[in-house]
Amino acid sequence: MKTLVIGSGGREHALALALSRDPSVTQVHCAPGNPGMADIATLHQVDASDGTAVAELATTVGIDLVVIGPEAPLVAGVADAVRAAGISCFGPSKEAAQLEGSKAFAKEVMAAAGVPTAQARVCRTPDEARAALDTFGAPYVVKDDGLAAGKGVVVTSDRALALAHAASCEQVLIEEFLDGPEVSLFAVTDGVTVYPMQPAQDFKRISDDDQGPNTGGMGAYTPLPWAPYDLIDEVLGTVLQPTVDEMARRGTPFQGLLYAGLALTSNGVRVVEFNARFGDPETQPLMALLDSPLGELLKAAADSRLHEVSAPRWHPGAAVAVVLASKGYPEGSSKGDVITGVSDVIDADVIHAGTALSEGQLVTAGGRVLAVTAFGEDLNQARERAYRGVEAINFEGAQWRTDIAKLAASATTDQSAAREAEGPS
Repeated sequence: MKTLVIGSGGREHALALALSRDPSVTQVHCAPGNPGMADIATLHQVDASDGTAVAELATTVGIDLVVIGPEAPLVAGVADAVRAAGISCFGPSKEAAQLEGSKAFAKEVMAAAGVPTAQARVCRTPDEARAALDTFGAPYVVKDDGLAAGKGVVVTSDRALALAHAASCEQVLIEEFLDGPEVSLFAVTDGVTVYPMQPAQDFKRISDDDQGPNTGGMGAYTPLPWAPYDLIDEVLGTVLQPTVDEMARRGTPFQGLLYAGLALTSNGVRVVEFNARFGDPETQPLMALLDSPLGELLKAAADSRLHEVSAPRWHPGAAVAVVLASKGYPEGSSKGDVITGVSDVIDADVIHAGTALSEGQLVTAGGRVLAVTAFGEDLNQARERAYRGVEAINFEGAQWRTDIAKLAASATTDQSAAREAEGPS
């Protein structure tokens, strides 16, 4: 099977790496890709959000399965163009991708499906925003209704800051604050059958102890030793399957990766948001633990026969990913800084995201530059290997968190303490 991964970030690199390790996959192609992906795949230059161009590339190369990584091409309808060309595509249609493209639409679907989520109001004017903030009170949660690359959410007790964020967006959702730790749970679906993956947790803020502004994610780990034992079954029954069923009822079946961002509140599981694709950086540790052939799983979902293959299997143990970000991130990012030490990393995968080649040297090209992902017998060993890899890599102004999975690893014998410690990220 020839596969084509669309995108150039860490999520796409992790998926391409997992596909390259699938015996049924004979070739991996990536477009546009990044320097790290060049070691395992053939790279092609293409506008990832141009459905016609992507479909033409897939046809020319003779691709059997296209996997669309980022949200923007999905919302732009690239999956529709690929399917129209007669090629299997893992990723929802333009209409179905509105589960991520519009938070207001996602709330509408959840309400119809009876999915538990935060109360929210859609606001388009300053007066509406002020009224909503007064209704829900602090901490204020203000979300850009559209795509914002994981950074469109402000959670603050500063009312002026909340209003300023609302004013900077065309339309926002203002909703009640959800207490409790946040968890990411992905599911592969063909629009009927739903296979949940293993829960993971990411760390959104730039600095240790969840300080500083939100980022696209500074690290992640899986499994979650402190999570309720029946979490997967509960989320499948109350969130994932009802949402997929509701999308089918509407005539816009969701076929691809449904990402449920969850809060484990004192009142039970609540959906924070849906995404329509694999999350970054949670994908990195999940792919490190996956013991199923990824290509077979995604192809079956793309061809509406997911029930014919087994649900995902997982290696015992744990995996941790630690992101190295560029100087100035997330407010900005330094580019062109020379990266050294990648080849010195052992017992871990170095997943590229914001990298480029300049005069034969690997350099920074984005905010989140690399992620070191390591597998271990437990979280402690996985953390040790990941951070040893981080220490081997150097570029000017590199920044990373030192506490990814730290509390979970140190408190696995006290699940209540671990759950309390790993609060909202």
